[in-house]
Amino acid sequence: MGRKRHLLVDTLGLILHVVVHPASIQDRDGAKQVLSILLRRFGWLRCIFADSGYAGELVDWCKRLLPHRRVRLEIVKRRDADQHRFVILPKRWIVERTFGWLSKSRRLSKDYEYRPDNSEAIILIAATRLMLARLA
Repeated sequence: MGRKRHLLVDTLGLILHVVVHPASIQDRDGAKQVLSILLRRFGWLRCIFADSGYAGELVDWCKRLLPHRRVRLEIVKRRDADQHRFVILPKRWIVERTFGWLSKSRRLSKDYEYRPDNSEAIILIAATRLMLARLA
């Protein structure tokens, strides 16, 4: 049984919200769980960047969900010329860097947790540890 992790991070890569769900759920449906939190917690967000796996109906869903909030979902796409080589995509690299930081945590190196909410808690603990290390 696999899992997918969806992170909502700020421009520094610090975690604002995390959702863990079974791998059988499509990325766009998992993103809806993350983005629905915007209604309650993050009224100050104006632009959300996502990779091309979230393209399609999710953009329209965001427009319908948040018509009064002027929040836009911007899909970060690769150029056609960059399809066959490694290229850093600036906005997308922020969340990939956060996943890299989290992978240094031994508990997150493999999926040890049975329940998704436990996995979310371990991710938040690891992120808290990273923030405390930066402050020290």
